[in-house]
Amino acid sequence: MVTLSPLTRRLGLLDRWLYGELLGPLLFGIGIFSLLLVTGDALFDLVRKVVEKGLPTGSALQVLVLQLPGLMVYALPMAMLLGTLLTYSKLSSGNELIALRSVGVPTRRYVLPAVVLGLIFSVVSFMVSDLVVPSSNHHSVVVLQAALGRSMPKSRGEHIIYPHFARISRADGGSHNGLAQLFYAREAIDGHMKGITVLDISRPDMLQVVQAREAYFDQDQGNLLFLDGTTTSLAEDGSSQSRMRFEEQLSPIGDTPLRLAEIPTDPANMTVAQIHMSRTLLERTGNLRQARKLSVRLQEKFSVPLSCLVFALAGSSIGARSVGKTRSRSKGFGVSLIIIFGYYLLSFVFSSLGVQGILSPYLSAWIPVAIGLAAGLALLYRSSR
Repeated sequence: MVTLSPLTRRLGLLDRWLYGELLGPLLFGIGIFSLLLVTGDALFDLVRKVVEKGLPTGSALQVLVLQLPGLMVYALPMAMLLGTLLTYSKLSSGNELIALRSVGVPTRRYVLPAVVLGLIFSVVSFMVSDLVVPSSNHHSVVVLQAALGRSMPKSRGEHIIYPHFARISRADGGSHNGLAQLFYAREAIDGHMKGITVLDISRPDMLQVVQAREAYFDQDQGNLLFLDGTTTSLAEDGSSQSRMRFEEQLSPIGDTPLRLAEIPTDPANMTVAQIHMSRTLLERTGNLRQARKLSVRLQEKFSVPLSCLVFALAGSSIGARSVGKTRSRSKGFGVSLIIIFGYYLLSFVFSSLGVQGILSPYLSAWIPVAIGLAAGLALLYRSSR
């Protein structure tokens, strides 16, 4: 006597049958699209480094494994589309769907398991993108650089510009909020900044230019400590000038310049929390264009995984419409590529509009999802007629 698990007992016979039919094509889709993405995005580059730069084969395989989570984020939606399309096309061509309709099972009922799997894949895709991909991509770079004999700094940034706003005293004794210092550093490596220049306009009728060889954040003082530099003071009318050298000097700017230097250049390698923090810092520094770009990428962190749901609805609806038609895996793969290309082209266009400021970050990220879901529901309606 076979004992069913609690989950299996809660699932009806129809659901168990459909989930079983979906499993094989979904695994096939994950395998084929993962292979295509690995071959096109990572494998050739690593092979070239093995041949031309002497990268050890073991290190190359380790880097390839570490890059897989980032590729899986895109492979899962594609696999969902191909898997649902092949499954429901096969059931339709074999007249199983006609049999279900003849006993009163509506189309939306036997499409429901595909939609549920689409939601599950969306959650998994988001978790992988936010919790796994940033760390795995960083470690892949560390392993690659170490294998090639290069040092990998913990954090690095170049040409850091930070406008520091604060209360500024006026000549009449009052004060107002405004730009107090304009900070520039040539580079920052592992918490140390080099090539420092600060334009200080916080004093009434006085302009100061501070130049330092390097600086780091002093935890005890809570401010940046400048080392080996000069302070040049100029009267507003240019009538007087003084120049003073120093070995150490505290700056009231805080650690914001260092935090700016640690912002990753690629939002795909950042978590939701990191994108939100980086966007706040960029808004404070007045870099609104880059902040707007991060706002778009923040919304896409949530909208892109939902393409699993969009593709599940589209694939199952198209497959359910193919009544009496036989669709091979090659034909299903071709249809999937067309839908994938169209959807991601639409997403790219709206993403660009959001980065340019033509659309809000919310609209640019979510309009493609809304269009995809609307098209999927329309296809589902037509297939149920």
